[in-house]
Amino acid sequence: MIGSDQLREVLAAVGQLLEAKGKTVRIVIVGGASLNLAGLVDRATDDVDVIARAEEDEGGPILIPPDPMPDALMAAVQRVARDFGLPSGWLNTAVANQWETSLPPSLEENLTWHRFGGLRVGVAGRRPLIALKLLAAVDQGGPQSVHYQDLVRLNPTEEELEEARGWATSEDPSPIVADHIDQVIRHVRDDIE
Repeated sequence: MIGSDQLREVLAAVGQLLEAKGKTVRIVIVGGASLNLAGLVDRATDDVDVIARAEEDEGGPILIPPDPMPDALMAAVQRVARDFGLPSGWLNTAVANQWETSLPPSLEENLTWHRFGGLRVGVAGRRPLIALKLLAAVDQGGPQSVHYQDLVRLNPTEEELEEARGWATSEDPSPIVADHIDQVIRHVRDDIE
């Protein structure tokens, strides 16, 4: 587990290693790590979920799929894993399968960038996090899951829940999934009132 204080420390260590090699890498994160960096929660997380990389364009950063991750980044991540006693997959792209369907609403427009030496970390904003946490709560245990608890902590508005519902149902339009989404939303409404 990576605590909120250690999260900044390990990202800074990766950034220092990249900077020492003259490299700059931009990643976009979601999940518990992004909630911690945004100051929305203060809890440990299992990993850092990388949903995208960003490349500089004249109009600003543009998002691209994260895989394959740059060799310099992966070497730094592995060294930090060893130095800090973290599992080898502490920074991973498992969530990047979202590129196969669609990214959450307004992800690119709702990023806050943090600089850790040669590592630039884009932290997803509320709307994309609400959408992803809703989908994760449906997939992984409903109200008992950490994703559900994070969703409640985000205290989404009705508008944000409806936007998240629209996106989540587009990810899997089956009636069973839509019913599960509605159940989770009902629980969220009850828990935030």
